[in-house]
Amino acid sequence: MVDVLTPEKRRLNMSRIRGVNTKPEMLLRSALHAKGLRFRLHRRELPGSPDIVFVKARVAVFVDGCFWHGCPEHGTSPKTNRNFWSEKISGNRKRDKKASLELGTMGWKVVRIWEHDVRRNVPHAVMAIERTVRRALKSG
Repeated sequence: MVDVLTPEKRRLNMSRIRGVNTKPEMLLRSALHAKGLRFRLHRRELPGSPDIVFVKARVAVFVDGCFWHGCPEHGTSPKTNRNFWSEKISGNRKRDKKASLELGTMGWKVVRIWEHDVRRNVPHAVMAIERTVRRALKSG
């Protein structure tokens, strides 16, 4: 199937997709802050550049987009350029796994949350993160 957009319009469309400060990420950050949890953002020196970082507790949080990270529940396969997107999403998942393993080796706890989990139930996502942070601070 041929792309319905011209290459210029497709490029413009793709350039507007955010990699950081997405709506689910902002919702989660706002709720965490309201609970009194303080964190850092997008620490590029850490593997995978986690979305939210609790430095003292050594907890890294990733908010994974359903499309970009191949959510088994909501991930969709584009109808055009299927090979490209299949490889892209597969590569993202491999990179995610590698980052999680590297962080674990460095002594970090990793929390990965699907964007749909944040959208459905922010308090539940906050509770899972808060529990991990509190446990890490107790054991650390």
